[in-house]
Amino acid sequence: MSSQATPIQGSQPVTPPLISAGSPPSPVSPESLHPPACRQRDRSPSPMRGYLIPSPLPTRRNRTCSATARASEGPLFTGVCKCFSRSKGHGFITPSDGGSDIFVHISDIEGEYVPVEGDEVSYKICSIPPKHTKIQAVEVAITHLKPGTKHETWAGRVVSS
Repeated sequence: MSSQATPIQGSQPVTPPLISAGSPPSPVSPESLHPPACRQRDRSPSPMRGYLIPSPLPTRRNRTCSATARASEGPLFTGVCKCFSRSKGHGFITPSDGGSDIFVHISDIEGEYVPVEGDEVSYKICSIPPKHTKIQAVEVAITHLKPGTKHETWAGRVVSS
C-alpha cells in the first residue's frame, strides 16, 4: 500500500481544506473539549444521610396512570382541612361523613391557596401502595376558605379572608 490516496473511478475529486497563513486558529481546540477539573463538593455532615429511604407514598409525579384514572373516575367527597404543613409537604383532612382522617400530599392540592385548618375542601381518594389498605386524598380543591383566617398563596402572598 502506498501512503498516497488514489482517486476512485467515477467519484468526484475531494478538495483539501483551504489553509492560509493569516487565518485565525479555530476557537475549538482539543484542550477546550475536555471539561475542567471539578472540585469535590462537601457533603452534608448529617448522621442520617446514609439511612434515609425514599417515601413510599405516591405523589402526583410517581403515581401510575391507572391509579390516576381510577381516582379521577371515583366519587367526589367533602371534608374539612384538619391540618396542613407546607414545610413538611402534607396534611390531613377530616371527612364530612365521619371516619378516620385522610392523608393529603402537597402535590395533590389544586388551586391558588395553601389550605389551613378549617378550610372546606372537596377531594377524591386513591389507595396507597404497597398493600392498598390505606387511602390518601387526591385532586384536593378548597371550596370555602375559613372566614377570619389569613391564607397564603403558593407564591407566598398573604391574603385575609
